[in-house]
Amino acid sequence: MDDLRYPIGRFHAPSTSEPAQRDEWIEQIADAPSEMKRVVVGLAAERLDTPYRPEGWTVRQVIHHVADSHVNAYCRFRIALTEDEPTIRAYEQARWAELPDAHDGPVEASLELLAALHARWVALLRTLDENAMARRFKHPEVGTLQVAQLLCLYAWHGRHHTAHVTSLIAREGW
Repeated sequence: MDDLRYPIGRFHAPSTSEPAQRDEWIEQIADAPSEMKRVVVGLAAERLDTPYRPEGWTVRQVIHHVADSHVNAYCRFRIALTEDEPTIRAYEQARWAELPDAHDGPVEASLELLAALHARWVALLRTLDENAMARRFKHPEVGTLQVAQLLCLYAWHGRHHTAHVTSLIAREGW
């Protein structure tokens, strides 16, 4: 089950990072919307409503979750960059995935949201210097993190959820 839940492995926050690594993570964030769109375009409704694993979210919920999560991430970056060691707000991801728009809504809106959001987010990320990447914030469930660690997390997050869908497609032979 762990392979289905974590097809690219669990996330591990690096304690340090180099500019080249951060540039790679920024490119992964830049590519995430087109990668996600590429893997779901043309999937019929019944396939979008297939869970990626037993007891897991449907493909539709995964797409909406990534949009919800990345909107929150974008705000978290901006808060961390403009406030002194702020505490960011957590949210109930599983409950958000059960709201009607995420459970039943068309994925196109979330795919478009991701494309626009990531364009803006990546423009910001490409301007960040060492001091900005070292800024700290507090997550109520995880503890204190640096902006660079958040960057790594969301680069992983997009690839993680894209892999949920691509591994389902491969297993089902779609």
